[in-house]
Amino acid sequence: MQIRPKQRQTRRTRGAVPVGSGHLPAERRGGKRHFARHYLEMVVAMVVGMLVLGAVTRGVLALAGTELSASRHPELASLEMAFDMSVGMAVWMRGRGHGWASTLEMCGAMFVPALALFPLLWLGVIAADSMIALEHLVMFPLMFLVMLRRRSEYGC
Repeated sequence: MQIRPKQRQTRRTRGAVPVGSGHLPAERRGGKRHFARHYLEMVVAMVVGMLVLGAVTRGVLALAGTELSASRHPELASLEMAFDMSVGMAVWMRGRGHGWASTLEMCGAMFVPALALFPLLWLGVIAADSMIALEHLVMFPLMFLVMLRRRSEYGC
């Protein structure tokens, strides 16, 4: 076994990975696995936001003697859900160090499905009771596409 002398590190070589060392630079470690974990963490943050803020909203409305029904007010229920999920995700993303641009893009992915589905609801193509389920069906792939747009930021 041959021992190599230690190379002097300079600004340009500090943190560099020697060719053929079998190690990946820090920003490439994890790759697809890190990307998938990040996606799942965002889904969890959305669910937490939806559950916590949704409960607060329902509690406040109950104290006021009213309710927000997805079957009677599907537009309001959809927007409220998108808002709750966006708040949970934005708090998580900002805590993880994401910039405002990527955070707002991801929040936009929560609202775009609702806005796209509203005309179908108004035309009677989709039922009010299925609005939120359809919104989620569109939302999750849209989140994935937004993440692909900023691959390097999300770890892929």
